[in-house]
Amino acid sequence: MNASGGSAPDFRNALIAGVGCYVVWGLSPLIYQPMGRAGADAFEIMGHRAIWSVLWAGLLVLLARQSGDVKRVLRSPRTLALLLVSTSLIAVNWAVFVWAVNNGHTLETSLGYYLNPLLNMAAGAWIFRERISGLGLAAIALAVVGVALQAVAVGGLPWVSLTLGLTFAAYGVIRKRIDADAQTGLFIECALITLPGIAYILWLESQGLGHFTDSTGTALLLMLAGPVTVVPLMLFSWAARRMPLSTMGFLQFLAPTISFVIGVAQGEPFGWLRALSFGFIWAGAMVFVLAALQRSRAARAQRLA
Repeated sequence: MNASGGSAPDFRNALIAGVGCYVVWGLSPLIYQPMGRAGADAFEIMGHRAIWSVLWAGLLVLLARQSGDVKRVLRSPRTLALLLVSTSLIAVNWAVFVWAVNNGHTLETSLGYYLNPLLNMAAGAWIFRERISGLGLAAIALAVVGVALQAVAVGGLPWVSLTLGLTFAAYGVIRKRIDADAQTGLFIECALITLPGIAYILWLESQGLGHFTDSTGTALLLMLAGPVTVVPLMLFSWAARRMPLSTMGFLQFLAPTISFVIGVAQGEPFGWLRALSFGFIWAGAMVFVLAALQRSRAARAQRLA
């Protein structure tokens, strides 16, 4: 048995799935950048991401036999309204990310996703009245210093990082209030942006500005946006139900670390001040992991008492 209460093979499979989802997320700049080099801008990529994601998300709903849950959500105006808000947030997040990795800002996307768990912690305390430990406060303080140094390093607020971190944190808060599981919610979110996506792609193609029909290779590349969006989310939701939250808390830093390496390897500016800012962010991330381990041990001790 492991800390999550499952068998060792279950934990190993969940660990593989968890690592897999964060590795795909971390490597995603290398998938969206070739789309940009093929001529597609962030909005065209977003259109294709919406179109092909809804097909993959719908397939997952069918495989999980959750069509009844989809119908239930569609009959609830309040749930649909909340999903419209979450859809708007995730659409902004996706668009900024795709624009950033195609315009030399991969390091800023890395910073944004390092910030995300710390912003989630702050949001939990502010909105859900969750208690933050001393280690948690220290992690947030280190992140604030890191962001301030990053602002000095880039000559202004790191708006890409802050937009990605804040929209994803807000997305998490909204999704926590929605009475729908991850797969159903994702399918409906994708469906809500599919019609605008289709309309935009058809307009581009009618004006001769689209790139889907340029070649078979370009078409396949743009279609890849679907599985790249949906499959890691499926792996994440599967792993999160089968492993301790403290382990998931540690794994979530894999994605921004991989993106960080990509940004540095591609020659993005990385002077000493920017390095120092990431040093504070990394320190905050490690303190966050320590706080998560501390909470996990306390919860385990309480269960055994």
